[in-house]
Amino acid sequence: MSEAAPPIPAVQTSNLTRVYGSMVALNNLNLTINQGDLFGFIGSNGAGKTTTLRILATFLSPSGGSAAVLGHDVVKEADAVRHVIGYMPDFFGVYKDMEVTEYLDFFGACYKIPAAKREKTVDDVLELVGLTEKKGALIGALSRGMQQRIGLARVLIHDPKVLLLDEPASGLDPRARIEMMAILEELKRLGKTVIISSHILSELQSLCNRVAIIEKGKLIYAGPVQGVREQMFTGRVVWAKLREGDPEKAMGFLKLRNEISQIEPIDGELKITMIDHEADHSCVAEVLVNNGFKLLELREEEVGLEEVFLHVTKGETQ
Repeated sequence: MSEAAPPIPAVQTSNLTRVYGSMVALNNLNLTINQGDLFGFIGSNGAGKTTTLRILATFLSPSGGSAAVLGHDVVKEADAVRHVIGYMPDFFGVYKDMEVTEYLDFFGACYKIPAAKREKTVDDVLELVGLTEKKGALIGALSRGMQQRIGLARVLIHDPKVLLLDEPASGLDPRARIEMMAILEELKRLGKTVIISSHILSELQSLCNRVAIIEKGKLIYAGPVQGVREQMFTGRVVWAKLREGDPEKAMGFLKLRNEISQIEPIDGELKITMIDHEADHSCVAEVLVNNGFKLLELREEEVGLEEVFLHVTKGETQ
C-alpha cells in the first residue's frame, strides 16, 4: 500500500524576487508555510513583508521566482488563488456612511454569495469577530479597533482557507490588540492558515507556532518559535542569586563543570551561560548547595522574539 502524499503547503515560494528599478525588495525568498499554521512574518519597515504578502494576494507580480498558495500559482492561477485567500492590508478603506450589515452584504455579493445565504453569512462572521451587537451601526461611528474587526469580517466573508494579514493590530489600543489576537487564535482553531506580519513581537511570540524573520528582502530564519531562540543564541543562560557565600568562590566551583561555558557577576547575581541549549542547568544548584552555598534564586533567562530580532538584524531597510 503506497504512502499518502504529504499535504500541499499553504504557501510555497521558490527564489521569489521583486525588483523596483534598482532596488531589490525581495531577494530569492524561499519560504514554506504549512496548512494550519499561525505564522508570524517579522521584519523592519521596508524589509519586504508587505511586498511578499501583496505578491501572495496576486496584487503584485514577482520579478523572478515563483509563489503558490495551496498549490495554485499566484501568476498563472490568480483567480483560483483569490478564491482561497483573504487579504487585509495594513491600511484599508471602509465605507463609513454604510451600516455594518450593508458593508458586509456588499462584499458578499461581490463574491457571488447567493442573496438567500448572505444574511446568515454576515451574521456568522460578525459573531466570529465579536460584533453582533453592532450590525446596525454606521461604520464611521465605530472605534478604530471595531473597524479593524469589521475589516477582518470582510476578509472572512467568503470563508477563505488562507488569511494574509498585514499589521492587523496596527494603531490599536492594548485592549483592542488583545481582542484581535483572541480572534486570530479562534481562526487557527477553526483550521485556517493565518499569516500575520507585525511589529508587536511579544504578542507574536505567544500567538504563533512558526515565524520567519526577513531583512532587506532576505530570509534570515524560518521555523518554530522555540527554534529561532536556539539557533540564534549559542547557549542557555541562567541566573543564580546567593543568600550566603563568597560569589568568587562559587564561580570557582562552577567553572569546574563541563556543562558551563561562561560565568560573570552582574549586579549581585551570577550570570551563567551553559555550553548549549541541551545542557542541564540543574548542575548549577547541585554545585552550589553541595559546597555549602545558600541559594536564594535560580532562574532561566527567557529570550523573547524582540531580543532575537535585535540580535540577528541590523535594522537596515531598502
